[in-house]
Amino acid sequence: MNNKVLMILSCGTNNTNRSTRAFHLATVAHKEGKEVNVFLLDEAVYLAREGIIQHVRAATGDVADDLLTYLQANEIPILVCTPCAKARKIEAGDLIEGARLAPASEMIHLACESTVISL
Repeated sequence: MNNKVLMILSCGTNNTNRSTRAFHLATVAHKEGKEVNVFLLDEAVYLAREGIIQHVRAATGDVADDLLTYLQANEIPILVCTPCAKARKIEAGDLIEGARLAPASEMIHLACESTVISL
């Protein structure tokens, strides 16, 4: 049984339900004892920018910031696609605690050894 989960998220504030759900599923996977990584692509990279996620909520009432706080407290890596961030003028110094820029090759490496959930 695979003990690793890679959560890939490609939407941000443009789809708050999916964005929040990705952080929720990453939290559930961690609480189930899985080794979790979160990889943000495309519009999702905005969520790693300081001050953005506080405004993201799902229709269910889940608050993305609360879920992110759990992931940060448990040192779950939040990986941010480097070219996606650069295209949106987001630099390493703009990122939230626990997030870092990462190349596509790192996502592929993690995907090859993990169960992948993509939202």
